[in-house]
Amino acid sequence: MTTSGHVLIACDKFKGSLTAREVIEHIAAGLRDGMPDVQVRSIIVADGGDGTLEAALAAGFERMPVRCAGPTGVPVDTAYAASGDPVTGLALVEMADACGLIRLPEGRLNALGASSRGVGEVIAAALDAGYRRVVLGIGGSASTDAGAGMLVALGARFLGPGAVDLPDGGGALAQLESVDLSGLHPAIEQTTFTVACDVDNPLLGERGAAAIFGPQKGAAPEDVRLLDGALARVADLVSAQTGRPMAGAAGAGAAGGVGWAALEVLGATMRPGIELVLELSRFAEAVDGARLVITGEGSLDLQTLLGKTPAGVARAARAAGVPVVAVCGRALLTDQEAQGAGLAQVYRLTDLEPDPDVCMREAGPLLRRLSTRIAADQLGADVS
Repeated sequence: MTTSGHVLIACDKFKGSLTAREVIEHIAAGLRDGMPDVQVRSIIVADGGDGTLEAALAAGFERMPVRCAGPTGVPVDTAYAASGDPVTGLALVEMADACGLIRLPEGRLNALGASSRGVGEVIAAALDAGYRRVVLGIGGSASTDAGAGMLVALGARFLGPGAVDLPDGGGALAQLESVDLSGLHPAIEQTTFTVACDVDNPLLGERGAAAIFGPQKGAAPEDVRLLDGALARVADLVSAQTGRPMAGAAGAGAAGGVGWAALEVLGATMRPGIELVLELSRFAEAVDGARLVITGEGSLDLQTLLGKTPAGVARAARAAGVPVVAVCGRALLTDQEAQGAGLAQVYRLTDLEPDPDVCMREAGPLLRRLSTRIAADQLGADVS
């Protein structure tokens, strides 16, 4: 272990308890409780879902306010994050903050009616402002509409009987008869789209958007069957026009099919969300000279190993030759699984407080205490 250098805190939120910024503040305070002269640096990180916009803003991007349709059509105030001038710069759009699960009124799920229209409206605002490089974070979605709502906001039309525009939501797409892409925003062809995505599911079938993610959004078994059929109908009609069928592509099923729409219609490329956010946050600069990296999120489980924030941070830190430990509310990983992901040790709030409700309610103070233990274990602080 290097005995000099700073400690880098690179954490995501503890969902339901602490924002990423609060997590970082409590960890830093706990480290200084144990070692007052410790040097601490921090970056907010995320994996493409909620928190990605905050991570970009913390990295120095400018907040560009937008009002858009939430997942059920209720207007919400969101933003995209912009870096540089529109011609050469970059706009980052987060679907979760525009029309994701966190934007559902009173948290009520709406499997058939929720729409991706809002994220399309935010993309359109960035395009109208002149940005021609767009990063789209698509985690945390509320809808299963194959990105139809997003495409409508960008000028497409999805028509049912009588050539009437269908209402928003995946359920309505069961009545789809034709798709008109002729009115798409003219800037799309001049724009490079990159999707931040941490799943590899196809659009359709047993591993598709409806089957795997639909139930999390409130879809009953009969809804899953209806939605899968509707997505297949959309894919067939659109692919007949684009000539590049992408329904089977890895990530096409992400965000209820927004991944597919981005690949098929926007010509996007996909990258793991955490890798992209680490790049935008200049992690490589922040970790240079560090003696320890502390990462974490609310729960460490098997999903963590599939590209969530802690595993991505661990990979990047290990490549830089810096040891990594994780903090979390709870961990469902074995020590062997955690070490296999590059985490030298995992510190859990449940190590201090076995009651999960208390952990949620008192996450901040517990995290501060846990971080003092990290100072002793990893930095050699005397906390006796």
